[in-house]
Amino acid sequence: VTVANVQSLYCSFIVTGGSSGIGKSIAVECYKQGAFITLVARDEAKLLQAKKEVEKFAINDKQVVLCISVDVSSDYSQVESVIKQAQEKLGPVDMLVNCAGLAISGKFEDVEVDRFKKLMEVNYLGSVYPTRAVITTMKERRMGRIMFVSSQAGQIGLFGYTAYSPSKFALRGLAESLQMEIKPYNIYVTVAYPPDTETPGLAEENKTKPLETKLISETSGVCQPDQVAKIIVRDAVQGNFNSSVGPDGYMLSALTCGMSPVTSITEGLQQIVTMGLFRTIALFYLGSFDSIVRRCMIQREQSKAADKRE
Repeated sequence: VTVANVQSLYCSFIVTGGSSGIGKSIAVECYKQGAFITLVARDEAKLLQAKKEVEKFAINDKQVVLCISVDVSSDYSQVESVIKQAQEKLGPVDMLVNCAGLAISGKFEDVEVDRFKKLMEVNYLGSVYPTRAVITTMKERRMGRIMFVSSQAGQIGLFGYTAYSPSKFALRGLAESLQMEIKPYNIYVTVAYPPDTETPGLAEENKTKPLETKLISETSGVCQPDQVAKIIVRDAVQGNFNSSVGPDGYMLSALTCGMSPVTSITEGLQQIVTMGLFRTIALFYLGSFDSIVRRCMIQREQSKAADKRE
């Protein structure tokens, strides 16, 4: 898949989690470039609303937005069946965007045990199943792009994300392993690590987010989904393995690159040169996060002591 044919009028994209947030913005960004879009999500009403919003950005009268209501994390055979339907209607998938996700925050002992399982099902298996359903055709055609939308919480474990972070970390392991398998077939994987983004999911998460997590999150800003989508789509089309947003995102990706693939020699050299500096900066960040956690703990203990005295 070259930049030219990814952006061609007859290119077929599937976006899971496409009814809202980053997923919907990615669908809009691709539609603006002439793609045919299949939106996949659970809520049919939200899907139909998203379809109307995406269709406003058509650049020609041949473009189509298809909606499929399915839970991508529950049953592989069902996911395989609906993706087959999509391919029959709009042709083979040129790019799969795995954006279906769920965020839950809370202290480890406060998060219900079944929530850990739910997050792994939605955030990890919800990406495995659609990918499994398109990979054979992509290999036969010797072309394709697969995108996994992780999170900065998939690069660094933070207070309050003991259930969420592991499910997003898992995507990187999948992406690195898969990329090594499918690169000879001219198929490229991109892992996106967006920061906090102003989406319905973030608004819902903020209702129960621990104070420590809120204070740590406030050390970096909140991005807009359109801004994030533009960067992610650009990186996926170019075949970049990592996709990050802003200076903090770039630093975090370089710092946590480990054994991940590089797109160019230049990228690898930049990581080598900046690693020491970024590690120094990161230690200051980690120190400030630990300080926030300690401060909150002390305040709670003082508050409890004051209540007892009363």
